[in-house]
Amino acid sequence: MHICSHSNDVRQRVAMWQGEGLSVGLVPTMGYLHRGHASLIEAAARENDRVVVSIFVNPLQFGATEDLASYPRDLSRDTEVCRQGGASLIFNPSPDELYPEGFCSYVNMEGGPSLGLCGASRPGHFRGVCTVVAKLLHLVQPHRAYFGQKDAQQLAVIRRMVLDLNLPTAIVGCPIVREPDGLALSSRNSYLSAEERRAALCIYEGLLAGKSLVEAGEAGTEAVLRAVSTRIEAEPLARIDYLALVDPLDMRPVQTLNEPALCATAVYIGTTRLIDNLLLKS
Repeated sequence: MHICSHSNDVRQRVAMWQGEGLSVGLVPTMGYLHRGHASLIEAAARENDRVVVSIFVNPLQFGATEDLASYPRDLSRDTEVCRQGGASLIFNPSPDELYPEGFCSYVNMEGGPSLGLCGASRPGHFRGVCTVVAKLLHLVQPHRAYFGQKDAQQLAVIRRMVLDLNLPTAIVGCPIVREPDGLALSSRNSYLSAEERRAALCIYEGLLAGKSLVEAGEAGTEAVLRAVSTRIEAEPLARIDYLALVDPLDMRPVQTLNEPALCATAVYIGTTRLIDNLLLKS
């Protein structure tokens, strides 16, 4: 496994693989890898001859008051996760490598799945996501790129961008990986105290309350959202940022639950913002 910090090194190595007729998978990450990331790397290794994992804390997708400076980083640990998962190359660029002095070209989605949810509560977030992912897809030119379903809106945005820009990469969504008690794995879980970690279970428990109601025949969105929010808001350390029922493909709000819908939420546990979602179907 190789570790590269310069774009030209990545281009040369990928060109060599492609010249040999090898397929290439890409797993874009912001590092501090956990079992959720490992599942993406392992999926890419099963379906491709070579796997590139990018580790880059992207400053463009953080707002002015968000946690860019404190976002967890541990390259040595990440390297071992990549090695065990079957990665062939780690791309670990500096911000200056991807955004050199004078950088002024951005990829911005002005509608579609970028509206609402994180797009509304984190202005500019998806411009940062689309810009860095477009650059990575251009640099690596993978056959497939892998993203987790936990970031469901991000996955929908990237799929739309790839379609709109006629990019040749297939976007593969992979299931959420959870702790045994249901908490969705996230690098930001490391921010939680022991008390907050216990409190964070209210998120998944709220989603399950909505799921149970739908499976029992409830088709009204208000009743389902009320069941989810009631469980989450019963936890004193929790504060809902958003909670919505949306179409799982285009993220548009749904009015009834006659078709499968994604229940998506962002919740502050103390000062830590966590996202999660669950597909609901009768």
